[in-house]
Amino acid sequence: MADTAVIVDVVPRKGRSRKALKQKDPNEANILAQTISQPSPTPIAATEDSAGKENLSQPKKTTKGASKPKQQPKSFEKELLEMQEKLEKMTLEKEQAQEVLKAKEEALKLKEEELETRGREQEKLQMEFKKLQKIKEFKPSMPFPIVKSLRDKEQDKKEKKKKGGSEVKRPTTSYALWCKDQWNEVKKENPEAEFKEISNILGAKWKAVTAEEKKPYEERYQAEKEAYLKIVGKEKRENEAMRLLEEEHKQKTAMELYEQYLQYQQDVEKENKKTKKEKDPLKPKHPMSAYFLFSNERRAALLAENRNVPEAAKITGEEWKNMTEKQRVPYEEMAKKTKEQYMQEMEAYKQKKEEEAANLSREEEELMKIQKQEALQLLKKKEKTENIIKKTKEDLQKKKKEEKKVADPNKPKKPASSFVLFSKEARKKFKAERPGITKSAIDALISVKWKELGEEDKQLWKSEAAEAMAIYKKDMEEYTESAAEKPSKLQQ
Repeated sequence: MADTAVIVDVVPRKGRSRKALKQKDPNEANILAQTISQPSPTPIAATEDSAGKENLSQPKKTTKGASKPKQQPKSFEKELLEMQEKLEKMTLEKEQAQEVLKAKEEALKLKEEELETRGREQEKLQMEFKKLQKIKEFKPSMPFPIVKSLRDKEQDKKEKKKKGGSEVKRPTTSYALWCKDQWNEVKKENPEAEFKEISNILGAKWKAVTAEEKKPYEERYQAEKEAYLKIVGKEKRENEAMRLLEEEHKQKTAMELYEQYLQYQQDVEKENKKTKKEKDPLKPKHPMSAYFLFSNERRAALLAENRNVPEAAKITGEEWKNMTEKQRVPYEEMAKKTKEQYMQEMEAYKQKKEEEAANLSREEEELMKIQKQEALQLLKKKEKTENIIKKTKEDLQKKKKEEKKVADPNKPKKPASSFVLFSKEARKKFKAERPGITKSAIDALISVKWKELGEEDKQLWKSEAAEAMAIYKKDMEEYTESAAEKPSKLQQ
């Protein structure tokens, strides 16, 4: 450091004065070196001290070159201030950039979380979809019943009607049969008459026809009716029988299907992998080509030479390409023979399948016959039970009638109620006022009139019914007393 200070002092300054510089003592040089080596509080103070010492060593006259170092510290201060301002700006920008980066990182994290949740949801949906696919692949092993539903039969009937198929016609009445015979005669007598007028004339004539003349038409109608009822009754019985059979089959199939489905669910839980389609083991295998026959022979030798399977495949392919037609002939002949054998086996297999299909159709027909018989047996059982119920009801009714017949004629009858008394008189009035009125219309009118009656009018009928009831009670007391006295007289 001392050497550097000496060099600075020795360098002559440029100026107008040509006077020689005075040589400094070595002690002064050492002092200067110590001042330079010591750390100064500020660079500006150090520069000022050094400048002051230089000025002491130099004469007081100043030159233009000596004024320049005084301006340098000011420019340095400005640069420092600018640098500090720039640093502050940079720090602010850095802070802003860090905030923006933090916001972006948070947004990215949120997006990543959303993507993860979506991925999980998609995986769940895929798993559910696979489960649904497996459920759709459920194939029951049981044969479904070959019973036509009643709806299908009704549709078949409608289609037959549309096509114009033959159906059982309803029997024509005796009056309609007579009208067919008499229509032409009436039309000749009244050529200008319309359909309505002719039908009115025929209706009037039919009233005048005697019972003997009506008899052949009625016999024809009864014969047609019996035939029609037989056919319809047979159809109804068959429909009822098939309905019963269908219900039984539905119950059986539902239970079997439920059991099979439970078993299928257990198998699916055990085996998550997709099962391959079952191939027919009896179906003949497809024959190999000439190249495959050659590769099978050559592969064994190549594998014996410790070659990989892909290497062996490449070598066999190249060898097959380079082979001549004469060398390929034995393999091609072998392929032809195997193909011919395959075709023969396939023909036999197809014939066997056709026979199996024919046997299945026969079995289905036999099943249909058996099912019809079963259905008829079920219907017979049902009819038997219904007949037994009918017979029991009839027997009960007969017993009641017999009891009524056996009943004592001296026993007083129960009197009519107020409404019955009113209806008897009202019926007589309505019949006199409206001679052509029906029974149902009279009953409806009576009920309406009874509802319209006031309490005073109803009280008259109620009092009459009460009087009749009082007389009935007295008669019943006398009858019971007489009935109790009879067995005592017989015992005596």
